[in-house]
Amino acid sequence: MKRGRGGSLAPIQERDFHAWLARHLGAGSSGLLPLGDDAAALPAARGRVAVLTTDSLVEGTHFLPDSRAGRVGAAAVAVSLSDLAAKGARPAAILLAVIVPPGTRTGWAQDLVRGAEQLAREFGAAVVGGDTKPGPVRTVVSTALGWAARGHLAPRSRARPSDLLVTTGVVGRGGVAAAHLGNPRYPRSTSSTELLDVRPRVREGIALARWAHAMLDTSDGLAEGTRLLASASRVRVVVEESRLPLAPGLRPYSRDVRRRRAIAFFGGDYELLAAISGRDLARAQRAVRSVGGRLTTIGRIERGRGAWLESLSGTVPMPPAAWRPFVRHPRVLS
Repeated sequence: MKRGRGGSLAPIQERDFHAWLARHLGAGSSGLLPLGDDAAALPAARGRVAVLTTDSLVEGTHFLPDSRAGRVGAAAVAVSLSDLAAKGARPAAILLAVIVPPGTRTGWAQDLVRGAEQLAREFGAAVVGGDTKPGPVRTVVSTALGWAARGHLAPRSRARPSDLLVTTGVVGRGGVAAAHLGNPRYPRSTSSTELLDVRPRVREGIALARWAHAMLDTSDGLAEGTRLLASASRVRVVVEESRLPLAPGLRPYSRDVRRRRAIAFFGGDYELLAAISGRDLARAQRAVRSVGGRLTTIGRIERGRGAWLESLSGTVPMPPAAWRPFVRHPRVLS
């Protein structure tokens, strides 16, 4: 079988690929059922509940045709782990469904799995199975299982008036990556890498879940996250713009408020947004700091409805996010 820098150049064959997976993935010898069986089985953690989530990345919408397969695989796992992080769950296992057009080289799928497995292992999980199917466009569906404490799941629906609004990391990292994609000053390869650079806040989520009344990830951006939180909890969410920890890439837009907001609230940040009591803030910040993260207060929860942005010029409804999932990769920021 011919091989190149990216693995086998031969067209993918389902059974051969499954045999390669059984040899390559460590979970083939560590699970309760062998890899390749009808399902995967894992021992349940005592005193924990199972948290499950699924997500997908589609070529042309979430990654480019020339995106490196390993990075696509890592990102596919990362976006699902971000959902687990939002519930304070500790990752345990990943299932991958790989859909590719007939004739796709085997090496592409192998590199994808290697990237997925490497990212999963970074957070204590493993790829334990999945599926392969032919389809019109390359698509990766990742399903993640994690274990969490029943009393610390922090649903979106439990934010309370008088809570503080906090976020991990920075705001606008995803929007900056999207803006770079349409900017000729940035190499296409660099922009493609930035779009897939998803950093799930798993450790921060586990640390923060004890204190959070409500929590979600900002995969769709901070603006959309605040709207989801306000709607689920039936409260008024106020973001104080001056307190936002903006991504360094937003500095060139400091004088262009409209464009800065469009990029900052674009989506793809994959940070954690949470509502916590003011009396718990210091302890929550210490817990997040102890795992290498940072937690910033960016607003408050009040009685009322809707998501609002408060600035020196007044308070306005939270601007809409630019990301639209049912539109092929957007160019609205270019």
